[in-house]
Amino acid sequence: MLRQLRRQSVIRKASIMLVCLAVLSTHPLLGQSSAFVDDNGVMRWGDSNKEVYGFGVNYTVPFAHAYRSALKLGVDPKQAIDDDIYHFSRLGFDAYRVHVWDTEISDTLGNLFNNEHLELLDYALGKMKEQGMKFVITPIAFWGNGWPEPSEKTPGFSAKYGKGDCLTNEDAIRAQEKYLYQFLNHVNPHTGLAYKDDPSIVAFEVSNEPHHGQPADSVTRYVNKMVSSMRSTGCEKPIFYNVSHSIHLIDAYYDAPINGGTFQWYPTNLVKGEELKGNFLPNVDRYDIPFADNPEFKKNAKIVYEFDAADIGRSYIYPAMARSFRTAGIQWATHFAYDPTYLAYANTEYNTHYMNLAYTPQKALSLKIASEVFHEVPVYKDYGSYPKNAQFDDFRVSYEEDLAELVINEKYFYTNNTSTIPPAPKKLKEIAGFGNSPLINYDGQGAYFIDKIEKGIWRLEVMPDAIWVKNPFGSNSLDRTVAVINWNTWSMKIDLPDLGESFSIHPIDEGNAWKSEVNKGEFMIRPGVYLLAMNEVKNKVEKDQSWKNIQLNDFFAPKTTVKERYVIHEPIDMLSEGAGYTIEATIVDVEEPESVHLIVYAGWRPERYEMTRKSGYQYEVEIPGSKVEKGVLRYYIVVTGKGVTSTHPEGITGSPGDWDFDGSNVYEVNVVSSDAPIYLFNALTDHDAVSSTRARNSLVPLSEPGKAELKIEVNTLNSRNVGGSDEKEVLDFAMRYSFKEKIRGREERLKTAKELVLSGYALTENTSSVQIALISSNGQTYGGMIDLDMEKGDYRIPISDLKKVSQVLLPRPYPTFLPYYFDNQSNTVFDISKIETIQLSIGPGLSNEQLAGKHGVAIESLRLD
Repeated sequence: MLRQLRRQSVIRKASIMLVCLAVLSTHPLLGQSSAFVDDNGVMRWGDSNKEVYGFGVNYTVPFAHAYRSALKLGVDPKQAIDDDIYHFSRLGFDAYRVHVWDTEISDTLGNLFNNEHLELLDYALGKMKEQGMKFVITPIAFWGNGWPEPSEKTPGFSAKYGKGDCLTNEDAIRAQEKYLYQFLNHVNPHTGLAYKDDPSIVAFEVSNEPHHGQPADSVTRYVNKMVSSMRSTGCEKPIFYNVSHSIHLIDAYYDAPINGGTFQWYPTNLVKGEELKGNFLPNVDRYDIPFADNPEFKKNAKIVYEFDAADIGRSYIYPAMARSFRTAGIQWATHFAYDPTYLAYANTEYNTHYMNLAYTPQKALSLKIASEVFHEVPVYKDYGSYPKNAQFDDFRVSYEEDLAELVINEKYFYTNNTSTIPPAPKKLKEIAGFGNSPLINYDGQGAYFIDKIEKGIWRLEVMPDAIWVKNPFGSNSLDRTVAVINWNTWSMKIDLPDLGESFSIHPIDEGNAWKSEVNKGEFMIRPGVYLLAMNEVKNKVEKDQSWKNIQLNDFFAPKTTVKERYVIHEPIDMLSEGAGYTIEATIVDVEEPESVHLIVYAGWRPERYEMTRKSGYQYEVEIPGSKVEKGVLRYYIVVTGKGVTSTHPEGITGSPGDWDFDGSNVYEVNVVSSDAPIYLFNALTDHDAVSSTRARNSLVPLSEPGKAELKIEVNTLNSRNVGGSDEKEVLDFAMRYSFKEKIRGREERLKTAKELVLSGYALTENTSSVQIALISSNGQTYGGMIDLDMEKGDYRIPISDLKKVSQVLLPRPYPTFLPYYFDNQSNTVFDISKIETIQLSIGPGLSNEQLAGKHGVAIESLRLD
């Protein structure tokens, strides 16, 4: 259960007061007077002149879908807010931003409603303030309250006028002026302060993504009216305006009396519907702002109101984004959006995003490390380009290892298994991690936090296991589970000089009675909070005493949600004959399975192999190469537990050996000769996973069964910004496809590939050639030109002719002004064994006359011969 926040004893109040005073003296966002923006565009605290900086999340429980869902699920929104804010404290967040659903708290005239939505916002702000967090509030969202559901009928001015008219209609503008005046004057009953006067509210952003289309003078007039209304309340806080949309109006924005501009970053676009594959560190290499030399821009502060690497389920990318923000001079960034824990099982609020400490532990730890980046890296410090900047100061990110880490004397944070040894284990005070490291071994699938309380005494917090059982980025529903939580017991080993090999373990969170013996630093552990004390040290620490911004015995985690058996396995696409095949599966059950077997049909007689647990929920077995013969390898995974046997992929009860077994679906792998071509892209099976710039794409079946071609038609090649400057543009179309999973099982054949082959043809005479490139896991991009005509056939380019080319950053990012190309500056030699993505471009090598016409190409396949 969560901490007891509402204890009323005098002793508790006094304790909180002392802790608050201690934190006020050290926390960078506390105990400060109002912020201001200096002449160099840096937001500073009025009393100390120190830079304002903050890092955190957007979070929307008081409004819209999150609020409605809480009521549907029988969840108390205030308790949910308490629970999630506790996790914010563990992740080191000190910043919060929300675009307020004005349509739920206003009428058409702009009058503010003091209703349940505003009350919950007030409550959340009050609780976050207790944790030392600061806020940037965006009072106007313009949105309806639907997403992902249909919008309800709401009383607000945004519902009446819509975003477009709100920016131009005089009645709508007057309603917004009235609303802003009342909103800033609103007194939060949980703080006793009006929003305009609360020092925890650092700044206001006028509105969310206004998307202006009117003339410049009209835009300036609109912004002036909004700012004037806010200033008429006596508010002296910095006021920001969104400048990352409609950037042709940049002078109009800065002609208004704003103090800063707000930005967003979605480097992998949005709403792919599935997890994106490949290395996206090139996509976040820099945050180039094309109007950075604008004199007025330089005088204004810069914050990021929303960012995420959408549709990416890995943990390596957020610290790299934070680094690029700081290099660009950004002082404040808030991720969009933290899933309320009660919704995270289904990820319905924003399916393209997924963030929650319990359900996405590795991603959440990545955000924790990104927060450290924001507080340690100076603004405008440049670390060069990827892959050089993958290691910066005390931080490191690795796509290949799916790892982000911070390693310094006092802190040791990591998002995945790491072999990095901290420089001074005796000086460590904080550990936060997932998986194994030189100091911690843990088989569980949840995050853990190990904090030094005093000499010889540490606080251990262990979160339960999180397992993704379905695609979390797809079409989601409250009735569809995408991730489950399991409270399991696992072995943990801690090797800390300050604890030694012999220490005691005391559970301290409410209701936790777990006991465990320690043997040479190793013990069994369940989710909860524990005090670890070296045997020679007398433990005088009280379990409910305050520590930093929490109580020692604070803890929240959702209970076990595993109610059925899950077997998660994807067979590889193709396998070379004679190659051994290691089959891995994630198996989650109410209790650990009694047995897991593989039933393989490689010939006329089935063979049985026992799968063994490798770690956690991971099981594996190797089919020897001698059993892998040309043809189709078919197999079932059979799981037995609690007297029930099920066969997968269908999950039907029973075993293939039963007389009445009726399993028609089976895992299948195509086994080909060892010298067969390697297919990198097949239009029929892979077209849905393509990322591209704008074009008309259509899949056309061919007369030959089992084949199709992807027709890509481009009426006009779009002008693309090459590198942050409007003066450098190219005409280009590009597509990309990650084939990493398709070539597993063909690694040996890959080494002997001689040619890259496009099977297809040009759709127009203008498309006389296309550029085909191979992208390696380290971001190296090597390509060449393939000459096409309008005759269907195989068009080839020798691998030896491939040269270093520019990588197109796909999917295209928001804001759209960000660079089109990434040029890898590394001199690493091209290594074909590391390729995992293919890129096709129309534009390079074409004459000006050809560029001006229509373009198109039909592709049946791309392969290596």
